[in-house]
Amino acid sequence: QVQLVECGGGSVQAGGSLTLSCVVAGYTANRHCMAWFRQAPGQEREEVATIDSDDVATYIESVKGRFTVSRDNAKNTLYLEMNSLKPDDAAMYYCASGSVSPCDVLVVAAHPDQVLQDWGKGTQVTISS
Repeated sequence: QVQLVECGGGSVQAGGSLTLSCVVAGYTANRHCMAWFRQAPGQEREEVATIDSDDVATYIESVKGRFTVSRDNAKNTLYLEMNSLKPDDAAMYYCASGSVSPCDVLVVAAHPDQVLQDWGKGTQVTISS
């Protein structure tokens, strides 16, 4: 079983930066795909970024150039560096892992609960304008 625990959320002004972390524990040998999702109140869950075991990352258009996903396998940690934050970025952010291939935002967006087996409980990001 795989456990994911997110941290690093908080309140920041528009234009500011935050880095989220997701610590992974458990048997992860077949979980090569890691992803970040977010969900704002009243909105559907939205995929944000993915990264595979070769460190190939994909992003949704709205965060390209502002967000960077990375992973440190030695620390069993996934990161999401968020810069130039906008009010629309405010949401609960979740990390997830799975064995889906290819590990791509378009792939995980279709059926996230089916292709990503493990989910964290989320960390809240609030943006003030």
